[in-house]
Amino acid sequence: MKRKLITWIPVAVIVGFILYFGFRPKPVEVEIGQVISGPFAVTVDESGEARVRELYQISAPLAGRLERIQLEPGDSIEKDQVLAEIVPVEPTLLDVRAEAEALARFKAAEAALERAGNQLAVAEAEAEKSRRYLERDRERLASGGISKPMLEDTEHALRIAEATLASSKSSVEVARFEREQAHAALLYSQSASDASATEDRRFTIRSPISGVVLRRLRESSTVVAAGESILELGDPGDLEVRIDVLSQDAVRIRPGQRILIEHWGGASDLTAVVRRVEPSAFTKVSALGVNEQRVWIYADFETATPPPGPTGIKPIGEFPSLSADPRGSGLGDAYRIEGRIVIYEREKAVQVPAGALFREGSGGESSWAVFRIDPADRAEKIIIDAGERNDSAVEVHAGLDEGDRVVLHPGDKVKDGVVVRERGE
Repeated sequence: MKRKLITWIPVAVIVGFILYFGFRPKPVEVEIGQVISGPFAVTVDESGEARVRELYQISAPLAGRLERIQLEPGDSIEKDQVLAEIVPVEPTLLDVRAEAEALARFKAAEAALERAGNQLAVAEAEAEKSRRYLERDRERLASGGISKPMLEDTEHALRIAEATLASSKSSVEVARFEREQAHAALLYSQSASDASATEDRRFTIRSPISGVVLRRLRESSTVVAAGESILELGDPGDLEVRIDVLSQDAVRIRPGQRILIEHWGGASDLTAVVRRVEPSAFTKVSALGVNEQRVWIYADFETATPPPGPTGIKPIGEFPSLSADPRGSGLGDAYRIEGRIVIYEREKAVQVPAGALFREGSGGESSWAVFRIDPADRAEKIIIDAGERNDSAVEVHAGLDEGDRVVLHPGDKVKDGVVVRERGE
């Protein structure tokens, strides 16, 4: 009996181990993250552009022929320097019919001038006759040959003759001007290289500032209308940042907040400070065809090295300007940049990976929760007090401590008390 007992004990132990390992729950494979404590920042990430702060658009103040502009984009200019010149437009060419009509009008004008000259000769003769009659009647009145009323009639006739003479002279002037006008209509347009008639009638456009030519909108000699743009001037060393953001993000942006400028082409990041948030939004169609309400944000580049920010992201040094660095920074007007507008930051905050959070409860009583992994590798559901969040992490006010391990993206198999192990072990 004792021998049989010794024989069955090992068998029972082996069977017990087989049953234990065969029926015990298998650990659920999960991804594991860790709660850390460090700098935390919430940013609004959008693309924008660097642009010249004060842009001067030069337009033609009057219509005419714009002479060829010799300035090239990038050329430096001084204040009151000549930028362009406008000369009067040449007369248009005449076709056969228009030329025949203009010639007929010119001949009619010459005939009218000749007729007016003849009428002037008649009026001069009548006036001379009236003057002779007046002198004769004055002598006859003195000798008693006529009465005074007859002399008054002669004086009246002279006044009428002189008025007719003056009217005839005016008619001759009008006819002469009409002939000149008809003759001018016969002129063909002349070559623009023949500037003898227009050399003293050039309109000169001068620069209002000292700066650089940014864009040349008209290069060759051409006819321009009044108000048509010709050049754009500015100082590329005086740049600002312009970024458009969604209106729901704009409500959290305030003047004075920092902007981290990335992917602009330089070796290090730049920093800027929000100067203005526009009070009105505009509609912009996204790449997916969705209408979005967006707001313009304007910021100034920092020109001095600021103290290290609490986010731990090192700000750049001095922004190179055109006057400090002859080569410039490389940025120019309308160059693309990517900005991260810092709307919330803490120097040290307990934070958990954003993928570990899920909602617990429903309605207004729901709260954020995570599965914390205890030392025995069991998942434990923890309700946390979550604060601000960014793309990668969530600030934790209470519920977790630095160094805690949490389950990332928990699935349906992860429940309170379930044994877990890291995927890939």
